[in-house]
Amino acid sequence: MVLSPEMAELALEFSPLGPPPPDPTNAVYEKPAAARLGQALFFDTRLSGPGTVSCATCHDPGKGWGDGRRLAKAVAHHPRHTQTLWNVAYNRWFFWDGRKDTLWSQALAPIEDPREQAGSRLAVAHLVASDPGYARAYADVFGMRLAPLDPVRFPPAGRPVPGQPEHAHSIAWGSMTAVDQERVERIFVNVGKAIAAFERQIVSRRAPFDVFVEGLREDDRAKLRALSPSAQRGFALFAGKARCHLCHDGPEFSDLEFHFNRLPTGEGADPGRQLGVRRLKRDPFNALSRYSDDGGAVGRVKVATLRRDGHPTLEFKTPSLRNVERTAPYMHEGQLATLAEVVEFYSSLEGAVPLVPGMERILQPAHLTAAEQVDLVAFLRSLTDEELAPELQRAPATAYLPD
Repeated sequence: MVLSPEMAELALEFSPLGPPPPDPTNAVYEKPAAARLGQALFFDTRLSGPGTVSCATCHDPGKGWGDGRRLAKAVAHHPRHTQTLWNVAYNRWFFWDGRKDTLWSQALAPIEDPREQAGSRLAVAHLVASDPGYARAYADVFGMRLAPLDPVRFPPAGRPVPGQPEHAHSIAWGSMTAVDQERVERIFVNVGKAIAAFERQIVSRRAPFDVFVEGLREDDRAKLRALSPSAQRGFALFAGKARCHLCHDGPEFSDLEFHFNRLPTGEGADPGRQLGVRRLKRDPFNALSRYSDDGGAVGRVKVATLRRDGHPTLEFKTPSLRNVERTAPYMHEGQLATLAEVVEFYSSLEGAVPLVPGMERILQPAHLTAAEQVDLVAFLRSLTDEELAPELQRAPATAYLPD
């Protein structure tokens, strides 16, 4: 074994990855029937406006639950890189700017984003209520039978469009009573909760590094061979000279928070977390809303205490490094194509955005040699574990669990 006793002891803090944390805001997060329904919805292009885009379009199981693109493209182009769904249930905040605070609320946003699925909550409610398989599954999960919605009372498509009262979706939504709007939103929210129950199953926790740590705990020489000498040296750099662990900490290999990585960005300033906090606080589906199944308990801790000015501009969420080898390109705009480029950038910070007062200063050049960079990449690759049941990587035969 290459690691020093001190580094071997430190490695124990990075594995194993336990089960995903509970989600009290989602009463069905543990229900197999909810996950089955959510899986069917995840792969269904009918949730989109044009009927051509599903969640899986950008979160493709064959592409590390991402899309392999520098910048996302669904119905239209998006200015940010698609994040992987591997281990998404461990996140504290969602999207690069953290503008969502629960997994179920995150699942709703792309459905109505005109650049992503370009759908609407009214259209989704019609789909779930009119499709016999979805209606049966919905009743099994949420204890509520759905009948097809009256097209006179419920227009075929519509949603709130803030600041655009003349938008067709705004007009359709405004034509409904408050009671009918509430009914539609409840169905829409439950769709998000079902999708979240499915996404909680996309978990990677037994990579070669984890097997190596098992070997440390059990003094098992066979398991210790799971990590090459190069990867072991890479871990020592990761937790030492390179200081990667300051942001990519613990079994999730992320501190789950936001940092300024000093990478140059494209045209137009993306304020990141600073704007994300503002958007989260006014989100009608946040954990403080009436749709949270815990009465707002989580929201009172997470959302109500957030400061609108608590983050300077250009801070983005720290992604997990599990399966990072499979999720290229990297960073919030996909600026870096390979792990070698990522390591080189953090080693030299060549071309980095200059610091100004108020910006985070945790990031400093690591000054790694060429050999050290190779070792660090070897360690990052040792975090790869894509063993997931094949049946979770495609649409199920039915949306409901067979009797």
